[in-house]
Amino acid sequence: MRSYIKTLVFAIIILCGIWYLSDPVSALDVVKKPELIAGLVVLLIALIFNGKITNDLRKIRYEKLTEEEKLKIDSEGDWLMKTYKKLLGSKPIEEEHEIILDHNYDGIKELDNDLPPWWKYGFYISIVFAIAYMFKYHVFNGDTQIDELNQAYVIAKKEIEEYKKTAKNLVDFNTVEVLTEESDLKKGKAIFEMNCVACHKADGGGGIGPNLTDEYWILGGGIKNVFKTVSEGGRDGKGMIAWKQSLKPIEIAQVSSYLLQFQGTTPAEPKDAEGEIWNAENESN
Repeated sequence: MRSYIKTLVFAIIILCGIWYLSDPVSALDVVKKPELIAGLVVLLIALIFNGKITNDLRKIRYEKLTEEEKLKIDSEGDWLMKTYKKLLGSKPIEEEHEIILDHNYDGIKELDNDLPPWWKYGFYISIVFAIAYMFKYHVFNGDTQIDELNQAYVIAKKEIEEYKKTAKNLVDFNTVEVLTEESDLKKGKAIFEMNCVACHKADGGGGIGPNLTDEYWILGGGIKNVFKTVSEGGRDGKGMIAWKQSLKPIEIAQVSSYLLQFQGTTPAEPKDAEGEIWNAENESN
């Protein structure tokens, strides 16, 4: 029995250690790893076999002992049972006459048993804890649960902001910036050629849609306004459709960055200017 208890304790300790080292968000993060579960199962089986072998060896060794040695081991008892009796703090039946009281109720006598040590230790620990708690939270004004929650919110907000900087698909009108990497511009060109040339022509000179090469813009120039126009669509009734239903945010940022490359170029058949002149200084407005 003792070896099986050890096996269970070891298994719990190992599982807790893996949990701590892997730093999971939830229990599912550990459960979702088949290699980890398989390793734990193999380890548990090995511990069970080890416990069984240990028990068998102990029995074999016990059988080889002399009667005197067996009596000595039996009198000492199992360490778990000895610990339990010690924590219980009760007198054995042979010694109950030492703590019997004079009260007698129809032949029923009362024993003057002391409180169990485990109960007294728990009571003393609760007193120490209460004193420490009082000084920390009522004397030195330690952080309450509300304070810790607010601190967690601040940390989480910073982590979200950092995540958004690298999560391109979370880009929006307020956070978009001009993409300059060759890979992004190449993807933007592919999107433009697939969806935009019919209205703006391949060289950006304009057709049904406005000219993208001049400095005039109907709904504002700059990456933010262009991103918003591509995403939300043009003027009601006569502008282009809203591409947010077909393109991901990163794809809108890529095609918006690409079409800005047409600025200052000379198309074969440029369309007449439409809208108002846009200056780069207006980007922050």
